[in-house]
Amino acid sequence: MDPSVQNSVLTIRNVTKSFGPVMALRDMNLTVRPGRVHTLLGENGAGKSTLMKILAGVYQPTSGTVELEGQPYAPTSPQDAAARGLTIVFQELSLCNNLTVAENILATREPSSMGFINDKALVRQAAEIVRDLGLPIDVTEKVGNLSIAQRQLVEIAKGLSIDAKIVILDEPTSSLSDNEADILFAIIERLKQRGVAVIYISHRMEEIMRLSDDITVIRDGEYITTRERESVTIDALIALMVGRRMDEIYPPRDVDAPATSIAPVLSVDNLTHSEDFRNISFDVRPGEILGFFGLIGSGRSEVMNALFGMKPATGTIRLDGETVSITSPVDAIAKRIGFVTENRKEEGLVLSHSVEWNISMVALQSYASRLGFMRGRAERAAAVDEVKRLSIKTGSLDTVAGALSGGNQQKIVLAKWLLTHPKVLILDEPTRGVDVGAKFEIYKIIRQLAAQGTAILLVSSELPEVLGLSDRVVVMHEGRLSATLEGDDRNPETIMTFATGFQS
Repeated sequence: MDPSVQNSVLTIRNVTKSFGPVMALRDMNLTVRPGRVHTLLGENGAGKSTLMKILAGVYQPTSGTVELEGQPYAPTSPQDAAARGLTIVFQELSLCNNLTVAENILATREPSSMGFINDKALVRQAAEIVRDLGLPIDVTEKVGNLSIAQRQLVEIAKGLSIDAKIVILDEPTSSLSDNEADILFAIIERLKQRGVAVIYISHRMEEIMRLSDDITVIRDGEYITTRERESVTIDALIALMVGRRMDEIYPPRDVDAPATSIAPVLSVDNLTHSEDFRNISFDVRPGEILGFFGLIGSGRSEVMNALFGMKPATGTIRLDGETVSITSPVDAIAKRIGFVTENRKEEGLVLSHSVEWNISMVALQSYASRLGFMRGRAERAAAVDEVKRLSIKTGSLDTVAGALSGGNQQKIVLAKWLLTHPKVLILDEPTRGVDVGAKFEIYKIIRQLAAQGTAILLVSSELPEVLGLSDRVVVMHEGRLSATLEGDDRNPETIMTFATGFQS
């Protein structure tokens, strides 16, 4: 039964939003009560972002009404929404990398005197905000020097620095470790105790069941239902969200894992970086999925950056038994190593360019004629094939990548590397910020690549994902390899024991 409209802080009635002939929202309804966490659940493209942008004043609804504390609510900008008591922390970072943490947190609200910014007061106020939230961040550090996880914490601090009646958190833990997520959960509990309403958007089902008081499911731009957490199960929510049951979240292997007698395609011995990791050794065979797990700061992503030539390192790298030198991404690509980075917005895509351009940009040389001219038809045909193969939902190949949902953007990044026909494919957080339906599709693609003989290095902060897909698991702790686990040792308890350094 839907929560009563009585005592609500926010009420949305029959809100519709269209963009030309495209209907993004249709008769959307939502009731949010103070002091409760109201989760909005739906696949990428379901309409969650459109609804949040209406609440934030970025979009205006085509029809329908919104009320805040019983009064009409129609903000014209995020600043107007904040002035009315609603703040939003978007999943995609809106920070300025060349500014400090303090300058980002208090952007447009800097303390000033006689028209000049008071830098000391700025640092002091930001430090108080960070300290009150319990965030381990130096406010004088430039954001560009921070990790993705640290930037996510700054984004959260920025949003929560405003005294709000409603706080919207869009995938706030997508880049956070378990410890950092626990800090956020404690903050949310304090917000609830103060009577603040929290609208929470996440694809992590365990997290949703832990935090939520109310859960609203939307699908294809339409309201489906609202349930209180105690009255619903994860399986039921998934069925409501995707319109089908998903008995197997992780697709089974179509072929057996490669035998240990098969020679590795990639061998790494004593790979070392002076600051980030030391003496890392492993190998991966054709068709094997080798998982990498570790807590934030373990060095797992840094190892991948070194393998792709983005970070200098000493040690030995062998491909098909031959020692190779990889000093740049160009070297890695030439040796048929692909890299799906964890930061698709800044490193994986050019958001202002078309779907076709993003898919073909790494493999452009394959479509050049002997005279150096581009074979445009062949390039476009290859992009069409990848869109069909990966079920990328786009209006056309000419649509800009930034207009697509997160799951479809991630598929474009995958398509880009698949066109290079990699021997080794590095996947660093391949499903970060991706809904459960798109995850399942990406998992199927990973399985298919392995079945075709691609060696895959899978880095993930989601332990179920590592366990569900990997044949063996490399566990890292504070820049060192703690263990390589397979068989019955590949279980959550053993992995976490090594990840926390208890047995390292």
